[in-house]
Amino acid sequence: MLLPFPIIPTAIALALLLVPVFAFGFAGDRCVRTAQSLPTALRLTFPAAFALPYLIVAVSSHLLSFSWLLVYLLAPVLIASIEYLAAKVDPSQRGHLLDFLVLLPLGLAVDLRWLEPAWPHKLGLLGKLTLLDAGLYSFLAVRCLSGVGYDLRFRGRDWRIGLREFLFYLPIAVPLGLALGFLHFHHHVDHPWLIIPAWIFTFVGVALPEEIFFRGWIQNLLQRRIGRTAALLVTAVLFGLSHFNKRTTLFNWRYVLLAAIAGIFYGRAWRQDQRIPASAITHSTVDTIWGALLR
Repeated sequence: MLLPFPIIPTAIALALLLVPVFAFGFAGDRCVRTAQSLPTALRLTFPAAFALPYLIVAVSSHLLSFSWLLVYLLAPVLIASIEYLAAKVDPSQRGHLLDFLVLLPLGLAVDLRWLEPAWPHKLGLLGKLTLLDAGLYSFLAVRCLSGVGYDLRFRGRDWRIGLREFLFYLPIAVPLGLALGFLHFHHHVDHPWLIIPAWIFTFVGVALPEEIFFRGWIQNLLQRRIGRTAALLVTAVLFGLSHFNKRTTLFNWRYVLLAAIAGIFYGRAWRQDQRIPASAITHSTVDTIWGALLR
């Protein structure tokens, strides 16, 4: 069976996209210091390099579009430039309109799959990772936003908090999901040996990007303006609404409701110590268990 994309160029592109994810995750302070040491013009234009994975895949797949290449060259630079201005006008990091002018199109681009047509079939994840790289660089290395909690050096406490919030969510989600007809028990688990790889894939490809966006950036910024509880609830509602078109072309209100409730527990996990690993553990465990036992 032929794959709809070339394997080796795709693997190279994926590896390049994961470099910033793991670099900021394991050596974030060093990445920030390196970026801050660059001349301003170079610091703001460097994110154009995030277009390289698209170029590699598109050329090898004979799908290169100069319009899409321009989007991938300019969008990360624009995001970094706006966050540079935000840092200048809001040095106390109270959260500025400019931050949300970045977050809104970022979120919509992922949720509505604006960038997926640029990639071969089934490679939309690479577009999502490109936006994640642009966001990480702009908010951490340019904006220097504090309190994000993006650190992939897991602690035992991250696991305790993350799994605790999963257990708190479970007795709410399962009865409600079954009553709404959204969840259905499987009689057996197909390929149980795939649960751990599925959890890891979910963590990297789904939970980590979404937790950085909703908790590290949105909830983090909102709670500076409207307080911890209001920020938790508003972010949970936004997280729920981001699932309106999942598993259906119409408004999937059942998914929105369960995702919004889940967002409360993901947000609780993050705000305990303001660490992304804790909420991503909750998120990954929920999604993996749902996929294995309940969907």
